[in-house]
Amino acid sequence: MPPMATKDTTHAWDAQTYDQISAPMTRMGTTVLDRLQLTGNETVLDAGCGSGRVTAKLLERLPDGRVIALDGSEAMLTEARANLAGFGARVTYLRADLSQELPAFGPVDAILSTATFHWVTGHADLFKRLASHLRPSGQLIAQWGGFGNVANVIDALDSVRSEFRELADWDGPWWFPTTDDVTALLETAGFQVHRAWLTREYVTLETREELERYLGTPVLVAHLDRVGPAHHATLVTKVADRLPGMTINYVRMNVVAARLPHTTSVGRGYHQP
Repeated sequence: MPPMATKDTTHAWDAQTYDQISAPMTRMGTTVLDRLQLTGNETVLDAGCGSGRVTAKLLERLPDGRVIALDGSEAMLTEARANLAGFGARVTYLRADLSQELPAFGPVDAILSTATFHWVTGHADLFKRLASHLRPSGQLIAQWGGFGNVANVIDALDSVRSEFRELADWDGPWWFPTTDDVTALLETAGFQVHRAWLTREYVTLETREELERYLGTPVLVAHLDRVGPAHHATLVTKVADRLPGMTINYVRMNVVAARLPHTTSVGRGYHQP
């Protein structure tokens, strides 16, 4: 939710912990999945599959179709393989960083992405890459952190930033755009944006232990990478101390778009990675 790009390959994701605490991300992701219009025989790219919980729900809607489960974290893909084993050959697993050029696959009929794009850099190029692997008129259904996302966590971080030299001059890993920003980039990349909007979501943890676990994975994973293992517990504790309660305030960017039918640049032929 926030979690996963790709889940950026530079971040040391704890895939098992993420899977265990992923209920909020799965809940939000299922809402996004419901916006995808499917007949059941499509090929869909799950761009940032994480541990595969939303991917499983996607596969249930594709009895005669298949999914390319893409993630930047090998640990996440290992967890996804375990969770999706029952779907057999209808899933292809692909390790790739959405911030970089993608391996050959496609064209796909649709792209689904949940809790991922805020971890990616270079969004103008990202959207062009996605369009190039999508059939004309193919759907892009996505949700990620939008303008104002996790503002209470960012405020808490800012209050302790000076205590960690690795964070002092670092703006952070996230991209939380406005709807105007997203619409302009998608249209330039060759998409027709049917709708782009922000929604508020709240995740409330029941105990302090759960809060710190959730902050560590997934919210602060990039910050913990940056400060190093010796300071992980200290950073999480200090941020938790400065939060006004047990709730993480999410603001989600929601996009329903389609590749323009007259564009011609389609990704190279699909292959088994």
